[in-house]
Amino acid sequence: MKKLLLFLLFCSVFIVLAACGSSDDDTASGEGEDSSESGESGETSDSVLAELQEAGTVTVGFANEKPYAYQEDGELKGAAVDIAKAVFAELGIDGMESQLADFGQLIPGLKAGKFDVITAGMAINPDRCENAAFGEPEMKYGEGLIVQKGNPLGLESYTDIADNPDVTVSVMAGATENEFLKTEGVNPDQIQSAPDIPATFSAVESGRADATTGTEMTIKMALESADTDQLEFVESFEQPDVEGVPSYGAAAFHLDNDELREAYNEKLAELKEDGTVAELLEKNGFSEEMNMVEAEVTTEKVCNGEF
Repeated sequence: MKKLLLFLLFCSVFIVLAACGSSDDDTASGEGEDSSESGESGETSDSVLAELQEAGTVTVGFANEKPYAYQEDGELKGAAVDIAKAVFAELGIDGMESQLADFGQLIPGLKAGKFDVITAGMAINPDRCENAAFGEPEMKYGEGLIVQKGNPLGLESYTDIADNPDVTVSVMAGATENEFLKTEGVNPDQIQSAPDIPATFSAVESGRADATTGTEMTIKMALESADTDQLEFVESFEQPDVEGVPSYGAAAFHLDNDELREAYNEKLAELKEDGTVAELLEKNGFSEEMNMVEAEVTTEKVCNGEF
């Protein structure tokens, strides 16, 4: 009987030890799997900045709009492009993969992850700040107006357009001028949407629109390139007295890419300080007055409507 009891006791102890051993093994295995999963998680959670630095290339969304960002002979050029190249080079990213898009599709493309950054001299404004994280201002600019040769309707301001309900104006989709016109009293029915600057010029040349507007530098340079005698730039144009004029252009990032934006801003500040940004703007036709973004102007303040 005692031998039987001892045998049963031995079996019980063996079972318990085996169970404990099994538990330890499972735990060890589980810890190994967790460690592996953690490692995989760590790899997938690498910052966008680190990934771009490792790849050596950044994907840039742009619209064909001189002098900010445009494609010529297969090469991406422009003031905003040159500044971005210089900044990313300082971050160890020398390659730029460009993707052309209609201006109005730049922010949607950024949100969808098609681009790492928008480099188009895009004007910072409160509405856009809700959908994109802008870097610090790189340049500033005013507005301009182009009409048919001889300016037959005598248009010299947005209010002139507002005062004549028969006037139609062609504007690039997504451009800030759409809201500027409405703020100055232009009826939305007077505003025609176009995908790009050449399309707005075509609308005016054909008589489908009486005028087109855009940033002064953009439409001036576009008119020179168009080499047409049917249109003219309104030299006497009166700048609209609206929030957002002058406009401040900057690169824009996905709302979740704070680290990339902050790293960009840090290098941008250094290139502003040593004069590189001013040189690049001047190289692309910006005057000294346009080069100067006042020190007190920050993206945060522009996003808050203070400028």
